[in-house]
Amino acid sequence: MDQVADTFMARHEGLDSKRALDEPRKLLEEARAQLRDKFIGADVGLTGANMLIAETGSNVLVTNEGNADLTYALPKVHIVIASLEKIVPTLEDAATILRVLARSATGQEMSVYTTFCTGPRREADTDGPEEYHVVLLDNGRSKLIGTEFQAMLRCIRCGACLNHCPVYRTVGGHAYGWVYSGPMGAVLVPGLIGLEEASNLPHASTLCGKCESVCPMRIPLPRMLRSWRQKHFETKRSSAFARVALRAWAALARRPGLYRLAMGLSIAGLGAWGRRRGRFAWLPMAGGWTDWRDFPAPNGDTFIAQWHQGARADASGAWLRRQGP
Repeated sequence: MDQVADTFMARHEGLDSKRALDEPRKLLEEARAQLRDKFIGADVGLTGANMLIAETGSNVLVTNEGNADLTYALPKVHIVIASLEKIVPTLEDAATILRVLARSATGQEMSVYTTFCTGPRREADTDGPEEYHVVLLDNGRSKLIGTEFQAMLRCIRCGACLNHCPVYRTVGGHAYGWVYSGPMGAVLVPGLIGLEEASNLPHASTLCGKCESVCPMRIPLPRMLRSWRQKHFETKRSSAFARVALRAWAALARRPGLYRLAMGLSIAGLGAWGRRRGRFAWLPMAGGWTDWRDFPAPNGDTFIAQWHQGARADASGAWLRRQGP
C-alpha cells in the first residue's frame, strides 16, 4: 500500500502534497476522482469480451470492478476487440459458461458485474455508445483447429489452472514472458507465436495434472504439454548446455543414492548461503526466476528426506499403537 501511495503522490499533480493516503478507502476515493473525468471525456472506449454471442451479436463483459461498464457506456464509440474462440453460438451456451466462470475464477456464484452489450444506443435508451464495432482477432488461433491443440480454444480464461499450478504459484506470471501464463499459457503461446519462440514454456510444468482436474472446460492440458515437449524434442533445437544438463540430471536420477547426496549437499549449501536474508536476489543459471522475484532460501531437508522422515515417524507411531497402553 505504501508503494501505491508513493505512486499517487508522484503522478497525481495539483493535489495537497501532505494529504494522507494511509488507508485503502482514501486510495480508492482518489483513484475514482482522478479516473472518472477520463472515462466521461473519452471519445472511444475499448473493451475485450468474455464471450461474443452469435445468436444476438452481444458482447458479454464479466468483471468485479465495473470499469468495463464505464468504458462501454460513457464514450460515444464502443470498440470490442476479441479473439475468435470467444464466439459462442447462443444465449443458452453463454449462460452455461457464466455458471462456471466466476466459480472457477474467484469462487463467486456470480461476478459483481455481468453485462450484455448488444449494439449501439437506441432512441429510447438513456445511455450507451452511438457506435458499436467488433474486431475479431485470429493471431494464430485458426492454425490450432484440427490439431491436437484444438481443445485449447475452449479456454474461458477463468485462471483456475494458474491458481492450482505449483510452478505458476512459485515463479509468477512475468516469468512466462508473454501475455498468457500458467498451464494454459504454456500450451497456447507456442501455438500462437511458434515453438521456436516459446520452447521453454511447455517444460515449465510438473505434469501433476491438477490443471486438468480443476478446468471447468475439461481441457487436457497435461497431454498437450507433453505433445509440445515431444515436438520440441523432434526439432532438436535444444541448446548444447540444455542437452548436457539433461544428461547430467538423467545420470544422477538413475543413481538414487548419488542423487540424494547431491541434492542434500545443494540444499544445505543454499540454506547456509541464504540463511541471513532468507532469499536470493540472484543465483547462477536462475535468471528466469530471479529477474522477476527473489528465490527463497531452503530452510530444511530435501523433499525426499522429509518424506522418509515422515514415513519413519508414521511407522514408529503404528508400532507404538500396536504395543498398547
